[in-house]
Amino acid sequence: MIPSGVEIFMAMGAIDLRWGFNRLTGVVNEHIGRDVRCGALFLFIGKRRDALKILFFDGSGLCLFYKRLDDGLFRLPSRSEINGATAITLDEEELNALLDGIGLEKPVRRVKHNEVVRLKKPLLKFN
Repeated sequence: MIPSGVEIFMAMGAIDLRWGFNRLTGVVNEHIGRDVRCGALFLFIGKRRDALKILFFDGSGLCLFYKRLDDGLFRLPSRSEINGATAITLDEEELNALLDGIGLEKPVRRVKHNEVVRLKKPLLKFN
């Protein structure tokens, strides 16, 4: 499903899932510090943590993927665990696990505010 080697960024602040292309593009530019047309995937989690959006550029335009869990919540690192970082990076395996409802564990190191952090492996929690 996800091309090999693509960068994946997850914004750590909850968003209003009514936001569309323009508002999410602004979040990518201002809070993650990337151009939305760079080929990366950008994940945004809803306030209730039962839904997410993925914004990406497919070469001809912006695309928006939406997923809502039927049961449960997306389990994410807390703001205190990532020490104020505005985004974290994921790999394809971690994104697939997150989309399947498997949680992410604590990060490896403390980070500065507004820094993108790479989480420590293994990140899968099996229930």
